[in-house]
Amino acid sequence: MKFISRFIAIALLACMCVIASAQSRQQLKTDSVFKLVKARINDKDAAGLYALMGSKYKSVIHSQTLRDIMERDMFPYGQIKSDSLISFINNNQAMYNVQFDAITYHLIMILDETDKIQTLVFQPARNKPTIKNYKVPTSNPMVSAMDKLVDSLARLYIQKSNTVGLNIGIIKDGKTSIYSYGETARGNKNLPDNNTIFELGSITKTFTATLLAYYVNQGKISLNDPIIKFLPPTVAANTALANIKLVNLSNHTSGLPGIPDNFSLQRPYDQGNPYQNYNRQLLFDYLAKCSLNSKPGEKYQYSNMAVGLLGVILEKVSGKSFEQMVSEIITKPLGMKSTVQHLYPMIASRFAQVYDSDGNITQAWDFDALASAGSLRSSIGDMLLYAKANMNTKGTGPLYKAINLTHQITLNNDARVGLGWHISIINGVDYYYHSGGTGGSSSFIALNPVKNLAVVILSNADESTDNLGVDLVKKLQ
Repeated sequence: MKFISRFIAIALLACMCVIASAQSRQQLKTDSVFKLVKARINDKDAAGLYALMGSKYKSVIHSQTLRDIMERDMFPYGQIKSDSLISFINNNQAMYNVQFDAITYHLIMILDETDKIQTLVFQPARNKPTIKNYKVPTSNPMVSAMDKLVDSLARLYIQKSNTVGLNIGIIKDGKTSIYSYGETARGNKNLPDNNTIFELGSITKTFTATLLAYYVNQGKISLNDPIIKFLPPTVAANTALANIKLVNLSNHTSGLPGIPDNFSLQRPYDQGNPYQNYNRQLLFDYLAKCSLNSKPGEKYQYSNMAVGLLGVILEKVSGKSFEQMVSEIITKPLGMKSTVQHLYPMIASRFAQVYDSDGNITQAWDFDALASAGSLRSSIGDMLLYAKANMNTKGTGPLYKAINLTHQITLNNDARVGLGWHISIINGVDYYYHSGGTGGSSSFIALNPVKNLAVVILSNADESTDNLGVDLVKKLQ
């Protein structure tokens, strides 16, 4: 999912934890700050709005800059007449729908550890997708009760005007089913199949966690190793990093922000391919001078940078690239032949064209230093092999031992996280869960070994598959 700020243009990988059933304390705090923001905007009080900002925000945006932006771009829209919460992601990122006199905006807000505003983004509300005036083709045979259930839910997604192709994989009671809808590229009339390759986005983080667990079990590292043990001396000298452990990078309790402040300094910087040129030197430059948003180990804050840094550390430990580690430790043992970071010529033609949130052709994302946060691409066939491996509680050997370790809870407060995997409750049942999104794709995986149920969804559009995934799990369990 992409967020375009009037203040700073950044792109975030999405991990949409939409399964929470009640307001958290953090959400209540965020809602109360939003009410103050709304009041300042309605009073056209830029100085009062700036007073709500935290030190991180103020280090980037000067008070006069905010005043200029608000007076030029926001205050002319008049009063906020109505508002509603759209989502509260990862227990820290709120999105509100705000209706001004003449226009609707989405306001995205994140608080820092002092409950001051760290991120404030105004994003024009995109046009609501219309419904296609034809029935999207499918491989669904519409024979069994499950076939018909899947179709009824998949149609709610694939019939939207901004979606193109969709693959759904289900493991239930030992049986595997795959359903394909739409096209690999608009107008080509080619249904995606078992081998069509999609971007995984943040589901990549579960692979990174498995690599971490593997090397822990091999005795090469410990979850409690301080990260400065693996960083260059000039970076390790930053005392702010001293108490961050490897486990904190994987369960999002490092205190590091979602993306670094120098993200836009990569050259060239392409908003359509935002991670492509963020290299190791920029990452280390940031870490050498950064401060943390919270004390390591205490507060959940979803961070692409933290998991990207974990990958850099694992590359140093192994002496291999992220893609090599994934291949040797995970995909080759499981027979996953279509899961890669870089598309090589023999499989490139199987990659589905990607589409943005408005249904327009867009770029696939490339990664440099932060590859382990979201760079992998895979097929529904491969991802079902991956899901089966994660449900095989009796598996033996190094890979299965690593997978088992990733399922062990390492954080249990506002969020429950193992290593990489989030543990979410759906209809009273725990599921190992992750989702992903880039500027042109959406993905979802949820599984429960005891229920013998897994749902995997891959889409080549930036339209979240989370609701579809959760609805399928609810109906199938």
